[in-house]
Amino acid sequence: MTTAGGIVLCGGKSTRMGAPKATLPFGPETMLQRVVRLLGTVVSPIVVVAARDQSLPELPAGVTIARDEREQRGPLEGLRSGLKALPDSVDVAFITGCDVPLLEPAFVERMVELLGDHDIAVMEIDGFPHPLSGVYRRDTLPHVEALLEKDKLRSGLLIDAVRTRRVRPEEMLSVDPQLRTLRNLNTREDYLAALSEAGLLTE
Repeated sequence: MTTAGGIVLCGGKSTRMGAPKATLPFGPETMLQRVVRLLGTVVSPIVVVAARDQSLPELPAGVTIARDEREQRGPLEGLRSGLKALPDSVDVAFITGCDVPLLEPAFVERMVELLGDHDIAVMEIDGFPHPLSGVYRRDTLPHVEALLEKDKLRSGLLIDAVRTRRVRPEEMLSVDPQLRTLRNLNTREDYLAALSEAGLLTE
């Protein structure tokens, strides 16, 4: 039986949004609180990885907060901190950003199932992988650290270096027909559209 945890990366600069994504209101909670809550319905424990001096909204008692070891190094740096913060009892972790408030918990469960005996499972659409909606084994940590040591910061290099299950969109349509879990919010327009879709947009 695979024990799956979750890692939520929230240390990005949110330049295009114009405000920190983690603390943007989404209904009665912030975007980070919502993603942590939804993810927590299907995996445990959860690690939130933030930038060194980043302030975070209040999170449930069981959530671990980790910090990037080095600044401005992208998702691989966050992945390293997240995997290192997971307890030894956890075999794999679903990785996501904090800017996917329409995340479907069933998507997470299906991705964990599809991992099989691979090291990573990621969605791939038209040849492009989605590394921030994927499942990663703890055993990938040495590969992550080796890439970071060489200043190779692209997630695609990790995906190519290990046994990766490339999940096709049609394999996920039964659990997330519109692939809303992949819809990260980068702009104010994205944010307002997601609020509207969730029925939370107030005039």
